Amino acid sequence: MRYLCLIYYEETKLDALSESEYDSLVAEALAYDDELRRSGHYLVSDALQPVEAATTLRVRNGRLSITDGPLAETREQLGGFILIEARDLNEAIQVASRIPPGRLGSVEVRPIEELARQSPCDHHPTRERSEP
Repeated sequence: MRYLCLIYYEETKLDALSESEYDSLVAEALAYDDELRRSGHYLVSDALQPVEAATTLRVRNGRLSITDGPLAETREQLGGFILIEARDLNEAIQVASRIPPGRLGSVEVRPIEELARQSPCDHHPTRERSEP
């Protein structure tokens, strides 16, 4: 099963790192990606540009609204992601707990929902299915 590991941290903490601390964190993160590749867990990963580079889109009643910046004001921002393959949630948590930048904040682990393999009513967990 695939799991998305969303890495959140306070950008101010990342900015406060010295150049050598930052370089060390990046090297450790890249080494962990290599470890995940060797173990067969790795699918894809990337870091994100700072939250100031974000653009939030909303479509309501057919009208598009564009706002500079993130969806909500929070202390921690989404800084990157790793898409992994794991047997189950427990293994995904073990893998995600070792993501180096997660030490600056948190890592959210979410299972990927395979929409193409489901009926139209299965894709939303709160939607009730009608009985045939």
